[in-house]
Amino acid sequence: MALNLKTLVNHAPLSSSRQLFHGVSPKPTSISFSHSSSSSLQGFGTQIATQRNHPSSNQQTAAVRHLTGSLITNEGLRFAVVVARFNEIVTRPLLEGALATFKRYSVKEEDVDVVWVPGSFEIGVVADRLGKSRKYHAVICIGAVIRGDTTHYDAVANSAASGVLSASLSSGHIYSCFVLF
Repeated sequence: MALNLKTLVNHAPLSSSRQLFHGVSPKPTSISFSHSSSSSLQGFGTQIATQRNHPSSNQQTAAVRHLTGSLITNEGLRFAVVVARFNEIVTRPLLEGALATFKRYSVKEEDVDVVWVPGSFEIGVVADRLGKSRKYHAVICIGAVIRGDTTHYDAVANSAASGVLSASLSSGHIYSCFVLF
């Protein structure tokens, strides 16, 4: 029986997530991609069908505890958002999305501080200082580095990523990095 991917998705039983996660979902014998005849995709459907015969990874780790958090009780939580001015046409909508998410989860406006920096290169330094100030429970970093014709991109992208990672490791705070490369 050959199914295309759209048919497989549309006909998958959604009666319970337990069925999908415990390997009880139907087992297709192959999946064909009608829009591609590339030989590199041959055997793809057979591999999926074969994998379905094995227990899912969720079954194998059923004894593992899954811990999740919630911002339903966010009383006393403070957040910092570090935003790069360079490529503001990209970073401003990302900031607006972050602020809308805070509002959706009932985080008070006075519990969010937005700090603008000249560019993505400076994000790590400022994020580190904010984290070490112990005023914030989490720091969100927003920047945009766009590849151009020079090697400038590589230097800034690597510095931004390693700066945020270094800040997170040294302060022990949660850092969410939205530096687009």
